[in-house]
Amino acid sequence: MPRAVQRDGYGGVDVLEVREVPARTAGPGEVVVEVVAAGLNPGEAAIRAGVFADRWPSTFPEGQGSDLAGRVTAVGPGVVDVAVGDEVIGFTDERRSQADEVVLPAGNLTPRPAGVPWEVAGALFVAGTTAVAAVRAVAAQAGETAVVSGAAGGVGSLVVQLLAGAGVRVLGLAGPDHHDWLRAHGVEPVDYRGDVAASIRERTPDGIDAFVDTFGGGYVDLAVELGVAPERIDTVADFAAAARHPGVRTDGNAAAATAEVLAEVAGLVADGRLEVPIAATYPLEQVRDAYTDLERRHTLGKIVLLTGR
Repeated sequence: MPRAVQRDGYGGVDVLEVREVPARTAGPGEVVVEVVAAGLNPGEAAIRAGVFADRWPSTFPEGQGSDLAGRVTAVGPGVVDVAVGDEVIGFTDERRSQADEVVLPAGNLTPRPAGVPWEVAGALFVAGTTAVAAVRAVAAQAGETAVVSGAAGGVGSLVVQLLAGAGVRVLGLAGPDHHDWLRAHGVEPVDYRGDVAASIRERTPDGIDAFVDTFGGGYVDLAVELGVAPERIDTVADFAAAARHPGVRTDGNAAAATAEVLAEVAGLVADGRLEVPIAATYPLEQVRDAYTDLERRHTLGKIVLLTGR
């Protein structure tokens, strides 16, 4: 029987279980994908902990994960653009991707380019579409200056590259361990410790045009303090702060959650124009260890589960 990560309540990593589950069949417009890799995201940990229970309630037993990459093993009636054996990248809206197999709409899939490794493909959807949405939201243009918090994280590492690739001057807030990586990708690193506002002001005497917050914990307030126009601030992590500052945007994954955007991101990776750093991979049965690693919030890039199939 296939395995899946499930939980029966809200809480820490200890509520996660890897269980055998009945195999499902593909209905009209659906496909079955044998999962090879499935990325982890901070939002999933927050949902599991009950932080967003009012916004995104769970129905128990609840699965985990949106991102996936794998091989199509079955197609349902009416599916014409996907075939058995196709290698695909995709997403599920049912929190089920951290499993051996997933049933999902064929429209949630795009082909896996040959130049995109499995672990990268399996980590692309949430981080990639969130990064695209955030960059679009702040509308930074070539020659402008933008600051990104959590600049070495799963989303932040993509945001800084997209901005730098568009000719934007990018200041990335991150720990010293990741400064060399940021410099190598055209980003000016700023240590998130100490007086961050003073460090940014020293580097930007003419001010800042845009701010992308991928971390939360006060960065929206910092952006306002630095004089960034609210409509050019986007947070994917601090909705309460956005509510306190009218005009601040909260465009994230939902604003770009399509297979077309996913294909665009995968194409950038395949062409060598976007790097997705993989901090660590774990087998499915070590899902608790993987989320423990993720929730330390100090890794460079993505953490990914591999099914071994």
